[in-house]
Amino acid sequence: MSGKTSVGAGSPNAQFVQAAGLFAQSQQRNSTINKLSAPFPKGEAGAAATIRKQTSADMPIVKAQDLGKGTGDEVEFHFVQPVGAYPIMGRKKAEGKGVGMALDKYRLRVDQARFPVDLGDTMSKVRSPVDFYRLGRPIAQALMDGYQDQSTLVHMAGARGFHNNIEWKVPTPDHEDFEEIMINPVKAPTKNRHYIADGDAIKPFAAISGAMDIATTDMLSMDVVDSIRTVVESIPLPPPAVKIPGDIVSEDSPLRCLLVSPAQYHAFAQDPQFRQFQANALARASKAKNHPLFLGEVGLWNGILICKMPKPIRFYAGNEIRYCASYSSEVETATVVPDSFGKTHAVDRALLLGGQALAQAFAAAPDKKGGMPFFWSEQEFDHGDKMELLIGAIQGMAKVRWKVAQGDGKFHYTDHGVIAIDTAVPLMAGELA
Repeated sequence: MSGKTSVGAGSPNAQFVQAAGLFAQSQQRNSTINKLSAPFPKGEAGAAATIRKQTSADMPIVKAQDLGKGTGDEVEFHFVQPVGAYPIMGRKKAEGKGVGMALDKYRLRVDQARFPVDLGDTMSKVRSPVDFYRLGRPIAQALMDGYQDQSTLVHMAGARGFHNNIEWKVPTPDHEDFEEIMINPVKAPTKNRHYIADGDAIKPFAAISGAMDIATTDMLSMDVVDSIRTVVESIPLPPPAVKIPGDIVSEDSPLRCLLVSPAQYHAFAQDPQFRQFQANALARASKAKNHPLFLGEVGLWNGILICKMPKPIRFYAGNEIRYCASYSSEVETATVVPDSFGKTHAVDRALLLGGQALAQAFAAAPDKKGGMPFFWSEQEFDHGDKMELLIGAIQGMAKVRWKVAQGDGKFHYTDHGVIAIDTAVPLMAGELA
């Protein structure tokens, strides 16, 4: 007997179906941050039967979905060290002169994050024209999506910054729960991946007289973007090019993505040629099956796709900025934004993203919560008078960093797929009032 597919009330499959729906909705959301990763391999509908899946390493965010039970709260990633060698020429003996290969590994931890939403009590339902039950799930989903996107941005940037309003789901670093909310340590950019705008170019991050070496005139511009491209082509082992799924010219015309704050984007958009840069992005989209990363408020210039990030990583005058002073150490040093920035200017951090900038891992909730990375529940209490809705996720993320061989026995700590670029931005009137 055939019929409509359904999950009846009280069915033991109900929780699983709802959890899978939340996971799919979260991973398919149309946000700039979510567009920076490729979809999971085909067949995620049978995720519970899959031990581990990983998205493409050609995109900035690499996601691993590990649904194994009893495997602990850490996920391990591996890295093959770069190999340098010269050819064996002519009749010289090659046997026994094979170049060695070395692996490095990195672990990130996952943890449970939950957002409960109060659905009110009996009398609130009587008095209010609003159906709190219908509003609850979209509000909970929006809270979780914001937390996911903002955590991703903070980890890639290596800093939270101090811009703050009710839209932030990640607190500033002075909050007592900051480290727990971020799950894995937020690491300042490595020395070889941290730059400052300097007039019409960029230079390595530097501090002078107790403050970072930047002026209010050092803003993002077309010339600065050109300088970024030049630096990327000049440094050893730059972030890998981004290969967007379906982009037929990804090999011949490599791309990297520059995430900029709304204020940086506004400064860049003042260039008279900006409309042409937007047209360039649309033209490239036609060669990449109109991938959503090319759509919206983006511009393409000199192999760099410029996209607006959802929230600024911003530092005001006197705020602390942490940086690494040595190539061979992860030890962080603190400096501040110059007092001369006052209440008129701030420092925003742009992010040049290549492949494998950030790793994100998902783990399975217990079977009673659906066995999926995302789960939700409804709970009545006080004899059925009150109700709460809760959305949860078991996941963790961290910037991909390796101690990379440079030759001659030297190793540099290297943020694999991201370069931080700090520039000055003007503040809106009253932002620090």
